[in-house]
Amino acid sequence: MNDILKAVFATHAGYGITLLRVVTGLTFAAHGAQKLFAWFGGYGLAGTGQWMDSIGITPGYLMALMAGGAEFFGGLALVVGLLVRPAALSLVIAMLVAVFTVHWANGFFITANGFEYAMILGLISAVLLVEGAGKLSLDRRIAG
Repeated sequence: MNDILKAVFATHAGYGITLLRVVTGLTFAAHGAQKLFAWFGGYGLAGTGQWMDSIGITPGYLMALMAGGAEFFGGLALVVGLLVRPAALSLVIAMLVAVFTVHWANGFFITANGFEYAMILGLISAVLLVEGAGKLSLDRRIAG
């Protein structure tokens, strides 16, 4: 296996990362499903896109598709432990955008729509980017 693929799949993380990865992945997948499919009380692509346009994130439909896709498919990748580092990178970027374009002006606490929650999800994603998928993952199986 070449060095780039080894770097993507390798992990020395333990079982704790696996638990963190699965729970975070389910959370992201649910949020992405809200944006993409209007599941779990979400507004779907059209509604999310209109909202993004209204706050200056344009073109709204495309941005909703990108954010929803990163969250849904990235979340599923975290759950199964496949290509966790690329998925985590896309989620870090999505959360940085969320923090600085949507939540920052509202302060820290989630009760005021602040950046607390997006920051924590972004931080967990950054940890997964650094540590890899953990012991119970397809990435580890592929890396051998």
